[in-house]
Amino acid sequence: MPATPDALRQLASLNVAVVLLGPEQRIVGANPAAEQFLGQSLRRVSGKLLFDLIRFDEPRLADRAGQTDYPLSARDAGAVILGLGPRRLDVTFGPMADYPGWQIVTLQDTSAAEALGEDPGTAEDSVLRAPEILAHEIKNPLAGIRGAAQLLARKVEAKDRALTGLIADEVDRIAKLIDEMQTLSRRTAEPVSPCNLHEQVRRARAVLDAAGKGPRIEEEFDPSLPAVLGSADGLVQVLINLMSNAAEACASTRNPRIQVRTRFSSGLQLHAVSDGKPVRLPVELRVSDNGPGVDPAMRDHIFEPFVTTKKSGQGLGLALVRKLVRDMNGRITHERDEGAGWTHFRIHLPLAPEPGKARKAKAA
Repeated sequence: MPATPDALRQLASLNVAVVLLGPEQRIVGANPAAEQFLGQSLRRVSGKLLFDLIRFDEPRLADRAGQTDYPLSARDAGAVILGLGPRRLDVTFGPMADYPGWQIVTLQDTSAAEALGEDPGTAEDSVLRAPEILAHEIKNPLAGIRGAAQLLARKVEAKDRALTGLIADEVDRIAKLIDEMQTLSRRTAEPVSPCNLHEQVRRARAVLDAAGKGPRIEEEFDPSLPAVLGSADGLVQVLINLMSNAAEACASTRNPRIQVRTRFSSGLQLHAVSDGKPVRLPVELRVSDNGPGVDPAMRDHIFEPFVTTKKSGQGLGLALVRKLVRDMNGRITHERDEGAGWTHFRIHLPLAPEPGKARKAKAA
């Protein structure tokens, strides 16, 4: 055995997709991570044009990458991978020394990293942490304003009480907004434990049924699913948000429908940042509706704070959903099936460890 691993072994050990392009940007080599990334073996993709397998939303990216003598990098670029669908990618192109026209390409799926919270220090984080400092200073005077409005309501004439009621209602709305921002900015996650996913769906449905929201929800459950590792209250909150949104989205549809489905989705594996160990997410929870869907221009931003299509919305509901799913080491994605006329929100969650294995891990 050589003293140090050779370059090929080093490339094979990387969990980052690396592709070698020859003249005309045809694929000459790919490490195992790249084969998994593209969903095809090196034998099948060898000799093919990279941009026939990955089509980027921004056409200038392909044009710039064609200038093979210069390095190029792009972050969070929209793309469609042949046979696998849309993705958000970090991609780099680097020229190979002494081999004109040859390039080394690296590819990373940023949507997977984002779903597990691998983007610390972003501007979004800074926005969401502000309530940690400001909430106390804002909510105290709000309570005083509300109390003053209630006192005024006792002294003014009946025709003016609508104004004092408006003040109280607006104070409550602002306080609720601050509470939601505090939840988003909270750095400590709720503890996770084994949860029966179907029980949490039923709890969320009971809340919505009591409020009389939306059409009847259709269930398609896999009864064989074992427990997932998550927060029971967090899952209920996630489901209430998603099903409420679905009810509003399809309210104007002629035959409104909402479906909740659970199933195994084997093969999905992400890498957690905290300890570097792979996290398998084999359980899928899907909430779907047959409404018109989100405006295409906003689909890539719907999980960001303050992004909303609702006239009265604050744009925090889906941001909170993503935060809660992240705290469970899960992943949430959104997709639109235009052909069938359905919008799908998919949550992938880890399995709870078996009792025997959990005791061994704790003992170790």
